[in-house]
Amino acid sequence: MPTEIYFNVAISGLLTGLIYGLSALGLSVIFGVIRIVNFAHGEIMVLGMFFTVVAFRHLGIDPLVAVPFVAAILFGFGYLLQDWVVRRVAHLHDYFQFLLMAAVAVMLIAVCLMVFGPQAQGVNVPYALDSFSIGPLIIDKVRLYAGIVALLGSGAMFAFFKYTDTGKAIRACGDNYTGALVVGLNVRHYYALTFAIGCACLGAAGAIMVLIVDVHPYLGPPYTLLGFIIVILGGMGSLPGALLGGILIGMSEALAGILLQPSLKSAFSFAILILVLLFRPQGLLGKVQR
Repeated sequence: MPTEIYFNVAISGLLTGLIYGLSALGLSVIFGVIRIVNFAHGEIMVLGMFFTVVAFRHLGIDPLVAVPFVAAILFGFGYLLQDWVVRRVAHLHDYFQFLLMAAVAVMLIAVCLMVFGPQAQGVNVPYALDSFSIGPLIIDKVRLYAGIVALLGSGAMFAFFKYTDTGKAIRACGDNYTGALVVGLNVRHYYALTFAIGCACLGAAGAIMVLIVDVHPYLGPPYTLLGFIIVILGGMGSLPGALLGGILIGMSEALAGILLQPSLKSAFSFAILILVLLFRPQGLLGKVQR
């Protein structure tokens, strides 16, 4: 097989991995600050995908243009979900939190079934079959545009947490809950804001992902599982680790599909996960727990 085929596949996997990374940022930021594992991760992303399909079909809005609007809708959804529901079980044992988020996931699947139906739905943008040729490389326009928007979204996340006062306050709440209360931070508000930001990341990733895959109500659990693989690979609570993990999983799945078999992509991802858990359980960019 010509060498350029492998480069083409690797680039395709890299661009898809950027979308994976953006979605995993949503999972990582929620765990890193609130210490709650969002088991409805994939279902919230699917909700964003359905919103994007509706916007495209009924309003003619390109999925890439719809990204900020879908992110804003799921931002509001996430804020209310955390403040009205999740907050009430945050102090309970982990398995109560797990059951709550699993129940939210099941309810979202049921709502999507009732509203959108069980059939797979997608979008057909004018540039779906276009590509760029750079020497021997052929890059799909859809994946390139999607990867660029995902990278911009991830960059905005990093800049928000590093440079804004709100981002620094959220990090302070995650680092020292009692200290944040002592200095007068409204921890309840910042926790809800954190969950909202995580859901906004999922909304943005869903709006982008619908360009690549069709959406149906049962698509959520595989993406939830994929999100866990990515954040564990990069390091739970590490934002750069989530982006790195997404890129690695995207590229490994793409290369595994051509080197082995397409059906073995998921098995290859789990094999990477097992190796990381055995030899670096804190993740590639995670901190060693003392």
